[in-house]
Amino acid sequence: MASEVEHLVDRGRTYPVVRLTGVLEAETAATVRSTVVNVLAQGPEAVILDVEGLTVDGPGAIDVLRDVARQNDDWPSAHLVLCCTDGAVWRGTGLPVWPTPADAFAALGKPDEDRHLSVTLEPVVGAARRARELITEACGRWEMPELAGPGCIVVTELVNNVVAHAKTPMTVLLARHDDTMSVAVRDRSCAQPRFTGPVAPTSYGGRGLLLIDSVSRRWGNLGLVDGKVVWAVLDSDEQSPDASRSQLTGQA
Repeated sequence: MASEVEHLVDRGRTYPVVRLTGVLEAETAATVRSTVVNVLAQGPEAVILDVEGLTVDGPGAIDVLRDVARQNDDWPSAHLVLCCTDGAVWRGTGLPVWPTPADAFAALGKPDEDRHLSVTLEPVVGAARRARELITEACGRWEMPELAGPGCIVVTELVNNVVAHAKTPMTVLLARHDDTMSVAVRDRSCAQPRFTGPVAPTSYGGRGLLLIDSVSRRWGNLGLVDGKVVWAVLDSDEQSPDASRSQLTGQA
């Protein structure tokens, strides 16, 4: 009989807690990844994974959490921590391990609600304008005026892409991380964007992703069961984008 992993997401705590129970092995790794990634896709400041009831079957089973941790480092850069009274097996993930969620809450402290802003938009004309207003508000609040221009470029392209192609409701997510700001748009289309580099001068269109690449430190996308998140990280030091870290594949 195939093993199963069950999950319960508790959003009524200081930070969302994902309780995983069952057997973590190759056959159940996809379920675990999907569960954790869908919580991360909402752009929280921290996520706590309670793995007390999760049994690891084989040394490679925890690779899925290592992969999720690497994705999280790029975006949304949430504090991702594990909870288990016997944390020895989980230290291989590279994630902090606390005995209980209460211990994790104490270590993380209170969330800084001012670090995150979001707005839900319909795929209509004017959506990009409202998203730019949010960018301008955020950059003023966070004293990052130098990121208002690049942020408006990124959010305009991402929102207009949803309006033109995905045609689904979307959520714009902004977050401040020290000297960087992340801009992300979540929609309900699983079609992935594709970046192929510079386009010919005579080409019509196709420059939106090139613009994002030109103003971002790094950018990419996160595939979900019910859609995707396309994100970009902007640096107040105005460093040139690292094209080798662009991760966009597929078609939007």
